Order: sequence, then structure tokens, then C-alpha cells
Amino acid sequence: MKMLRAIIRPEKSEEVADALAEAGYVALTKMDVVGRGKQRGIHMGSIYYDELPKVMIMLVVEDSQVEEVVGIISRSAHTGNFGDGKIFVTPVEEAYTVRTGSAGL
Repeated sequence: MKMLRAIIRPEKSEEVADALAEAGYVALTKMDVVGRGKQRGIHMGSIYYDELPKVMIMLVVEDSQVEEVVGIISRSAHTGNFGDGKIFVTPVEEAYTVRTGSAGL
């Protein structure tokens, strides 16, 4: 299993969630976050924005599904501008359902 964490533009979060749901990936967590990328924020004239609002979408999928999910997120979050986001993929050793105690997704 792998956990995908996608940091994306807030205005793209619904589009990404809808695209994932349409492909059958309905279980996810969304959080409002703030941060900055390699550009260290943005300059607009004389105003400097150090941290920008983003949305983090997290979901856990089987190893064989990672490529598909990364593609869905990348396509639906893409604007072509700086700040479109990042996707991080990390291994998940185990997962348990709290209600039942059962292991797995």
C-alpha cells in the first residue's frame, strides 16, 4: 500500500476529488494547509506573500494503483502555472479500520 499526499491549489480541490471519485477512489481526506514551494512564496508588485493557502488531499491505495491515481491528480490539478502543487508517495505498512479492527483497506 502507498499513501499519496497531494498539495494543490484550493480552487482545484473539488475538481480533483470529483475526478478521483469518478475513477472509483472515493475514500480520501482533505485539509486546508498553508505553505510555500521552491519559489519561496510570491511577489505581486511591492507585496510579498510568504505562505499561500493550499489543500492537501491524502489517500491510501494499493501499489498497483499509484500510477493511475497520480495521473488523475496531475491532470485535474494542472493549470500550467507555478504553484500547481506536489504529490508525495510513501509506503504504508499497515492499515486498520477503527470500528471493526480489521486490517487492510
